[in-house]
Order: sequence, then structure tokens, then C-alpha cells
Amino acid sequence: MSKLQEIADVVINGKAKLIGGLVQEALDEGNDPSAILNSMIDAMGVVGERFKNNEIFVPEMLVAARAMKKGVEVLKPHLASGSAGAAGKVIIGTVAGDLHDIGKNLVAMMIESAGFEVIDLGVDVSSDKFIEAVRSNPDTKIVACSALLTTTMPALRDTVAALNAADFRSKIKVMVGGAPITQEFADEIGADAYTPDAASAAAKAKELAAAC
Repeated sequence: MSKLQEIADVVINGKAKLIGGLVQEALDEGNDPSAILNSMIDAMGVVGERFKNNEIFVPEMLVAARAMKKGVEVLKPHLASGSAGAAGKVIIGTVAGDLHDIGKNLVAMMIESAGFEVIDLGVDVSSDKFIEAVRSNPDTKIVACSALLTTTMPALRDTVAALNAADFRSKIKVMVGGAPITQEFADEIGADAYTPDAASAAAKAKELAAAC
């Protein structure tokens, strides 16, 4: 088995303790850092697929994402600057009035695992804060907003309305998600995309970024 395949398997199985050493060995053997990164990104793609098919669940997905994170830490100094975030920048946050972050954190981890640089604004994020973040990071490709309560759906509507009215709107894509959110609601408030889970969010982010 090649070293890259070994690294991919360790990510898929969420063995965070082993990944650092393997990545270092792969580097010592002269493997291209970008190839190592891509093998980990592909492994997370496999994890995402399994999650979508209900073959694994959130805990398995989290340990795989953690293993990938550990691998990237070893790899970062060897990557051409920016290639760990080569897919683009994503700003993510839970909307005003909502303090839930487990789903948002999982989406952030999966999007990061897909090769994006993620700026996580946390929870209870006002629409002004989202807009400020895009202005401070003009190379942002995607803004991902999450609402986990039916009572914070209006805040999600307001946030998307504010983003839609901003002068940079044509340069970004807006993604929404969260337990009470549906495709219909996303269409109604003018978001570019809705995804039901973290794995689909990562796949959709790649698709949207490619179209930016």
C-alpha cells in the first residue's frame, strides 16, 4: 500500500494519533505536500459519502475531520502558502439570537477538509458582522449562515437580505442550513444554496466556488 493510501485510510478511520507521523514519513520519502493534502481531501470525500448514505454517523465524521486537521498541521509549513485554503475563503456563522454551534462546527470542519480557508464568526452573529467580515476579506467566495431554531429563521432571512443588498453580492455565493431550514425557505429568502447536512455542504461549497 502506498504511503498516500495509508494516510487516506488513517483519515477515513479517524486515527488522529497516527496521522502526524505518517504525514511526516510521506514528506521524508519525498512525496509532494499537495499530493498528501489531496489524498486527505479525497479521504474526507469518502467519509462524506458514507455519512450521506447513513453508513457512518456524526461521531465518526468528527473523528475523521479531526485526524485530517492534525495531518494538515504537520503539512502546513511545507505547502505553498495558501494551498491549504486553495479552494477559496468561506465565512461561516450562526445567525443572531441563535447559540447553537455543533452543526455549524461540523460544516466548518467539512468545508475546511475540502480545501477551503474557513473564517468562523461563531454564534449569535448579526447581519452587520457577516457584512463586515466579507468587507475585511474581499476574496471571500462563500458566506454560510446557519439557523437551528424556528425562532431564528427571521434572523436568517434578515441576514440573507442584507447580504443580497450589499454591493459585493455578485462576487459571493450565500449558503444556508440548519434543522428547520428547507430548500423552499432558502429559495424564498434568496440564498444561492441549501444543504441538509455537513457532507453535502462541503460538496456544494466546492461546486459554488468553482462557479465563482
